[in-house]
Amino acid sequence: MSELRFVRLGFGEDAVDYREAWQKQREVHAARFEDTVPDTCLLLEHPPVYTAGRRTTDSERPLDGTPVIDVDRGGKITWHGPGQLIGYPIQKLPRPVDVVAHVRRLEEALIRTAADFGLETTRVEGRSGVWVLGDPVEERPAIGGLSLDFDPRLHDEEFDARLHGPEYAPSNAGQRREDRKLAAIGIRVAKGVTMHGFSLNVNPDTTWFDRIVPCGIRDAGVTSLAYELGRDIGIADVLPVVEKHLKDVLENAELAPRTVESPSRATA
Repeated sequence: MSELRFVRLGFGEDAVDYREAWQKQREVHAARFEDTVPDTCLLLEHPPVYTAGRRTTDSERPLDGTPVIDVDRGGKITWHGPGQLIGYPIQKLPRPVDVVAHVRRLEEALIRTAADFGLETTRVEGRSGVWVLGDPVEERPAIGGLSLDFDPRLHDEEFDARLHGPEYAPSNAGQRREDRKLAAIGIRVAKGVTMHGFSLNVNPDTTWFDRIVPCGIRDAGVTSLAYELGRDIGIADVLPVVEKHLKDVLENAELAPRTVESPSRATA
């Protein structure tokens, strides 16, 4: 892969409006396709905003009618805002594009970042992103005085935490010692060039996630580096570490096109 350049668009009081950043992505994407710029990762914060990927259902959106921006990335609904580091790596990949491999590389860089701060994270089978694993079910505390046998989440496939009080909220998953997502990933590939990327929860107000079904996942929650580490940590602390690991993982990746199997021929 070519050398990766970083562009820091804005943080804190200079946080970048989502639509403005989306347009900037389109411009860099077009330039990368034309080979007039190298692979580029935009890094920034957004003011509070909900965005919905192509697979988002109506039942996962805010119940109170809070506006949501529908976008052209994969994945479902999520929240972006202060205390969350956003990265949009815009890279040219060999065709046929291996989307899964690209996602795994982003996950690896973020797993390494968390490890540098003393937090062990991992992947969860069938769920993109970076996760802090919870305790085994039998070791988790009861909720609201209910034993696990009566926990409504075990018997209702459409369980909606938004209708059952704060003790079930995604932001309280750490207190329940359940699996919780530290970083979300949602991408799009057009003309062999990637767009969108990752959001890493550094120290946001995670109760913003309680208005939605984050990433469409009803049986887990969200977390942040600050919460898991139990200490103050800010975007400025994390930014150079993320850049270091993205550079190492993405620049040193041995890119290869996705393997396409030829259809088998019937024999007489």
